[in-house]
Amino acid sequence: MNSKPTPLSGFPELLPSQRFVELQLIDQLRTTFELHGFAPIETRSAEPLDQLLRKGEIDKEVYVLRRLQAADETEDAGLGLHFDLTVPFARYVLENAGKLDFPFRRYQIQKVWRGERPQEGRYREFTQADIDVVAKDVLPFHHDVEVARVMAEALGGLSYLPALRLQVNNRKLIEGFYGGLGAADIAAVMRVIDKIDKVPAEIIGKMLVDEADLTDDQAAKCLELAAIRATDSSFVERVKGIGVTGELLDVGLAELAAVVDGCSSMNSEHFTVEADLRIARGLDYYTGTVFETRMAGFEGLGSICSGGRYDSLASDGKTTYPGVGISLGVTRLLMPLFSRSKLTANRSVPSAVLVALPDEESRPSCDQIAQALRARGIPAGVAASPQKYGKQIRYAERRGIPFVWFPAGADSGDEIKDIRSGEQTPADPDSWTPPAEDLRPQVVSTIVTD
Repeated sequence: MNSKPTPLSGFPELLPSQRFVELQLIDQLRTTFELHGFAPIETRSAEPLDQLLRKGEIDKEVYVLRRLQAADETEDAGLGLHFDLTVPFARYVLENAGKLDFPFRRYQIQKVWRGERPQEGRYREFTQADIDVVAKDVLPFHHDVEVARVMAEALGGLSYLPALRLQVNNRKLIEGFYGGLGAADIAAVMRVIDKIDKVPAEIIGKMLVDEADLTDDQAAKCLELAAIRATDSSFVERVKGIGVTGELLDVGLAELAAVVDGCSSMNSEHFTVEADLRIARGLDYYTGTVFETRMAGFEGLGSICSGGRYDSLASDGKTTYPGVGISLGVTRLLMPLFSRSKLTANRSVPSAVLVALPDEESRPSCDQIAQALRARGIPAGVAASPQKYGKQIRYAERRGIPFVWFPAGADSGDEIKDIRSGEQTPADPDSWTPPAEDLRPQVVSTIVTD
């Protein structure tokens, strides 16, 4: 290539130190998911367009797949790259139903593609981390609580992130409320309320009257409902105090209270689960619990972790597969922090030890020292060239390598130097071990929390 390459907008790439952060986050997620019995899967990248477009009005976001040298325009026609992991998972369940044990707990961490206008928090290629529980015909409600608790535990363990708030609502609650209120077009009310984070309340009230055909009193009660938040089940009495009643509303209140109370032990200074009665989720396949997540200081990103209960997303005509799940936007979460230098790793290479090279004749023996360390699980490399030891130490410093190994000389044995403290001690490659925190790159956060 003779010209300078131009970055592709919406297709983020990571430096090594950033990739270490992403991998550590993914490893922490995987560990938590597997501790709770969720099995890993990976689905193909391409799906039939008719399957992708069933989810809703996203046809402009789908990347169509076609070979440049296809013999005719019909080859590969009707294929697109998946824009989330839920649609391919629904197809996967139907195709593999005879091989899966239900209820099936799965996690999936994979790239997805979406043809959106690139902006902060919105990318054309990004990584998502999903968990779902799917059953045949009936999925007991306690799985809604389980999924919320698992993701709460996973996110709560990411202490290097800004404070996170998992907001929970229930579609039965809001539909029951709007129905009990006498709204003729519940979907229209939900579409308006879903904009409440972006539009002032007085404008939302007017939109409810103009677009959802509500009276001023009905609109005021909808806004009163949307203003309710609580980290415990105290919201139930506040909703009842508005004066709207209905059986579906009561069911939704009970389910939401069960999720919030079931997650109350997960709340901390860093992570909170709360009932937030503004949350509706725009996608029409949600039928009960719905989730969104905000990150402190980055509320403008919108939700970075969303999901809910879907009672009929997958069906083969004979059996229906209800599920409940939640999806974390890994790229959406990390890229704004990277761009502001809020997160990095303490080194740009995996090596914990650099074996200094006295001269080229010593390279075989230095390689043996490095290999002895590697055999014991200690990442190690040998200096690229036999420069003065001061330059080799600076080489390690620039990469964040914490230790430099000096091979035995005529008047001394092997020694290891912690270049951060300057401490230098005798060492044996068959027995020396660094502190556990130095074995792998660690996340360094400059995020200040109150």
